[in-house]
Amino acid sequence: MKKAFYDTRAIEDEDEDLGPSKSQKKRDSELMQKLGGELARLPADQFARIDLPEDIRQAIADYQKMKSFGAMRRQMQLIGKLMRRLEADAVREAIDRATGESRAAVAAHHRAERTRDAMIASDEAVTEFVQRHGTADVQRLRQLVRAARRERDAGKPPKSARELYRAIHALELPPIVLEAPHEDEAP
Repeated sequence: MKKAFYDTRAIEDEDEDLGPSKSQKKRDSELMQKLGGELARLPADQFARIDLPEDIRQAIADYQKMKSFGAMRRQMQLIGKLMRRLEADAVREAIDRATGESRAAVAAHHRAERTRDAMIASDEAVTEFVQRHGTADVQRLRQLVRAARRERDAGKPPKSARELYRAIHALELPPIVLEAPHEDEAP
């Protein structure tokens, strides 16, 4: 005689959202651990460009000092655990921006260079830029433009032009928010 299969779930629970499966949680955890490994292998200058929480930054620094395989494996698991509170896509984009592989970052770089050159060439470009970016510090931008023009005319190194580029680039490519939104917050 065959044993009967009894469904232990209640009928009304079928519409309830149970969240991600255990397998999906494990895949997500392994992905974050893998991204942590990529962060740990980045050169120091690229790693410094990524705005990570301090505990993750410290865990990666500790990992880089380790020599024992077992200790490194355990530390990588800790890094993966700490990184679970971050958004995986945002971390991937931050790594791509730091390494120069992000198309958005490259496009923003080119836009910032063109905008800087146009601003140094004419005041109308400064006005247009300020109208597009309402949060821009107009006074600082105009000071940098004047200083860059003076440097260009005097044949000096383009220190102010570089500062102007950095200011424009920061507005063209907004920073990435790595922290995942809490479940109780609305998106």
